[in-house]
Amino acid sequence: MPRPSTTRPPMAPPRSFVWTRRIVLTLLTVFAVTPVYVMVSSSLKPLQDVTGAFRWIPARITISPYVDMWRTVPLARYFLNSVIVCTSAAALSVLIATFAAYAVSRFRFRGRRVFTIVVLSTQMFPGILFLLPLFLIFVSIGNATGIALFGSRAGLVITYLTFSLPFSIWMLTGYFDSIPRGLDEAALVDGAGPVRALFRVVIPAAFPGIVTVAIYAFMTAWSEVLFASVMTNDTTRTLAVGLRDYSTQTDVYWNQIMAASLVVSVPVVAGFLLMQRFLVTGLTAGAVK
Repeated sequence: MPRPSTTRPPMAPPRSFVWTRRIVLTLLTVFAVTPVYVMVSSSLKPLQDVTGAFRWIPARITISPYVDMWRTVPLARYFLNSVIVCTSAAALSVLIATFAAYAVSRFRFRGRRVFTIVVLSTQMFPGILFLLPLFLIFVSIGNATGIALFGSRAGLVITYLTFSLPFSIWMLTGYFDSIPRGLDEAALVDGAGPVRALFRVVIPAAFPGIVTVAIYAFMTAWSEVLFASVMTNDTTRTLAVGLRDYSTQTDVYWNQIMAASLVVSVPVVAGFLLMQRFLVTGLTAGAVK
């Protein structure tokens, strides 16, 4: 005759805790959604309604801000510059970090620990400390070689690599460490070299971590303002800096600013939602290791 189970069912949380949790989550949701609603509603109002007394429900709805925002400033050019710079920075960050992290994870060489410490120590300094040195380096290279890095997309890509590479190398190293070395050894036994083992075995197994690095590098470059405002000119200006052109000495086109902010946020939010499972998996694996 089977013996009755002695395990107790899990106790339900108190009703006071349940209601407290619901209230807190509701308040946090309202706090997060309210700015988005204000941005959307302001982008659908005429300018005089935005600058006047604030109303939660627009008295008049118009889509003219979404049409005029492309003519007031060269938003399409800024958008193209941001896509080129951020995509290039993300691709180069993934490429360089993959090779560097694979070397740190799989090989033992002189200076390995020093390299790891130096990579992590760069995250301790605020980014503004690198602004003047990078500016002087780019100007000096331009004067010496004629290669125009200051005010160019290439210079901005190099600038963003200085921020994304340390974290990317650190995270991919932890992810590569979590992959069994037996996979590499099996590939080497089959006649593959270290580089071929990296591309055929390690990279497919570390795909979530690589996607996480790409998302991190892209989003870091997409929302950066300080270096983009100094290192670019009217031709290479990015979206994060170009949005301020809606403010002139006489007028501030608030409805067009809200419309443009909403439009440029959609690609990043959509991409983040599509890649969210890879991002969570990659960050979790690196953190656990």
